Amino acid sequence: MINGLGQLSYTEKLERLNLWTLEERRNRSDLTEVFKIIKGYTKCKISDFFILDNRCKSTRGHSVKLVKIRNNRDVLKFFFSRRVIEQWNQLEQHMVDASSINNFKSHLQKIQETRMGFLWIPAKPYEPHLWIDCS
Repeated sequence: MINGLGQLSYTEKLERLNLWTLEERRNRSDLTEVFKIIKGYTKCKISDFFILDNRCKSTRGHSVKLVKIRNNRDVLKFFFSRRVIEQWNQLEQHMVDASSINNFKSHLQKIQETRMGFLWIPAKPYEPHLWIDCS
């Protein structure tokens, strides 16, 4: 243990040591995994986890948006392929176009430094064109 940190709270320790929270680390690794899948760095197929939104003609965000599938089961909302979609769709084009995994991670690091972590991603209002009903 590091001297002088024993009496501090969890958040104060993270701030002093310049570390990420567990939630931020999970979100970072989720986004990195989506990047690897989409860029073909893994053996996983995109279609095994996600549906690409071909109808996305928006000038906001990026060109590799994922469709959010509506489900009726609470269990499904905690799956990797469900929990990462909102965050992935919020990324900017230059992040999705990163030339390597390390480049992508450095972009995520800049977000963490400038926007106070991955908790910055706001809840978006309901977008009917991004939902598919699986009931």
